[in-house]
Amino acid sequence: MARAPLLQLNGISLTFGGNPVFDDLSLVVQSGDRVALVGRNGSGKSTLMKVMAGLVEPDKGERVVPAGVTVGYMEQDPDLSGYATLGDYAASGLPEGEAYRVGMAAEGLKFRPETPVAQASGGERRRAALAKLMAEAPELMLLDEPTNHLDIEAIEWLEAQLKGTRSAYVLISHDRAFLRALTRATLWIDRGEVRRREAGFEGFEDWRETIWAEEDEARHKLDRKIKAEAKWAVEGISARRKRNMGRVRALQAMRADRAAQIRRQGTAALELESGPVSGKRVIEAKGLTKSFGDKLIVKNFDLRILRGDRVAFVGPNGIGKTTLLKMLTGEVAPDAGTVTLGTNLAIAIFDQTRAQLDPEASLWDSLTGDPAMRVSGSSDQVMVRGTPRHVVGYLKDFLFDERQARAPVKSLSGGEKARLLLARIMARESNLLILDEPTNDLDVETLDLLQDILGEYDGTVLLVSHDRDFIDRVATATVALEGKGRATVYPGGWSDYAAQRPAPEAEIVVETARSTPEPKVEVKKATEGLTFTERKRLDALPGVIERLEAEIGKLNDFLSAEGLYQREPAKFAKASEALAERQTALMEAEEEWLLLEEKSGI
Repeated sequence: MARAPLLQLNGISLTFGGNPVFDDLSLVVQSGDRVALVGRNGSGKSTLMKVMAGLVEPDKGERVVPAGVTVGYMEQDPDLSGYATLGDYAASGLPEGEAYRVGMAAEGLKFRPETPVAQASGGERRRAALAKLMAEAPELMLLDEPTNHLDIEAIEWLEAQLKGTRSAYVLISHDRAFLRALTRATLWIDRGEVRRREAGFEGFEDWRETIWAEEDEARHKLDRKIKAEAKWAVEGISARRKRNMGRVRALQAMRADRAAQIRRQGTAALELESGPVSGKRVIEAKGLTKSFGDKLIVKNFDLRILRGDRVAFVGPNGIGKTTLLKMLTGEVAPDAGTVTLGTNLAIAIFDQTRAQLDPEASLWDSLTGDPAMRVSGSSDQVMVRGTPRHVVGYLKDFLFDERQARAPVKSLSGGEKARLLLARIMARESNLLILDEPTNDLDVETLDLLQDILGEYDGTVLLVSHDRDFIDRVATATVALEGKGRATVYPGGWSDYAAQRPAPEAEIVVETARSTPEPKVEVKKATEGLTFTERKRLDALPGVIERLEAEIGKLNDFLSAEGLYQREPAKFAKASEALAERQTALMEAEEEWLLLEEKSGI
């Protein structure tokens, strides 16, 4: 059975600054679609999504959304002006009595709805925009990098919500595990052309390589034909008084066709070079304890890191992963315990805040002004692993063009800032690499390349990331920060940790019995008791059920009026639809009340 179209783009053409982004683009998104929108950084993914959302007007073509279909877009930089708190913004537009949905989303995405807008970070604003979209549940959701600023727990919550939603969605993400779990179709933007594959992200790379190989073969055949025809033109024309002008024109057309072919963008020329060999023992931590006020980061933590290890640090946002990294490198002192650094260490650091980059400085100055890259007596060269390089040539290795060399860092996208920071790190020799969330904003191809060079790197790597696939590909051990000072070392990457970590079904509660000095151990099921949001929802549900029952009664009375269908068939149809919706909502509310009542243990 054919599915209903939710959105159509017909003959879309769009040009920015003389360069065509899309030309004569057409596509359809249907009910039930779960689509990955993929492509290189700068290929136009976010622009296409804004066209789909109706936020960017194309030069030509039309966007068609059938009457009654709702389309929601998660804004990268939402406008919160006019709202006092994040919760006020996220709940705006929701029907009365449905604001509880924001509280549920806020709990899963880990932000406080009561946070004043003026005090909210960029990540909190983005999470509020995502919560707003999830609460509204439009028929088509457009999600641009929703996992940025989310920790793994929040990503898994969002993944579960999207698996269970009835909405269709189009999804941009660099998180392979997220894309593999959720998508059933793929839209690939490549040099202004959008191809669709009726399969999810799994297998995308093989499909892409097959298409590129076919392109290369066709280009090779065209080059050979041009060469043969050019030889005929040179040798044959001089031997004939009358030229075969049709053949000459065909040669000119082939040359024009070949010149018009857009070459694929290369990959960044990432390369790491190990410095002098470090000692076998790189870091040894014994009995580390650290707290800030009442917040305990680690307690009695031991860790031994040997040369060549790749250690990933995972845990919720704000739990202290970066603090632990800084303790292990000697930047932050522990409250108790010792850290012993190995001999002959040369450390390079990629920090998640990009604090090493001056937003006002140009890309040129960001490299030539780095003391580790400075070439004495030269203003246009940088030292790259012991060899002088022209600054523009080195920037091109990281996919920057000559025009960007003098542009300020603040004009760069998130992915471009990450590449610039990698350019600085990779210019120097090192044997201990600290990578604090390096995967944010990098496209899939650059992540592939980074993974490959880390695999060939002779030094040691300490990694913080929320990208489960990247951790699986890189890490040989995983340190999980689990709260209340607990930090546990597991062999392997994320999947290995997920398989080994204790199941959350039960937690041990130790109470001291008044009548005896022996401790009483009580096993408490994790399903018992309600969260604050769930308790509020349980209290509100009787009112919701009562309201729905009253509305159903009114609609039944209205529909039972004699002759209504013959007199006003449109009203009859609309009321019938509304009745079905409220009956479904009542059934769901009653089921939800029963589940929460059972969970409360009352």
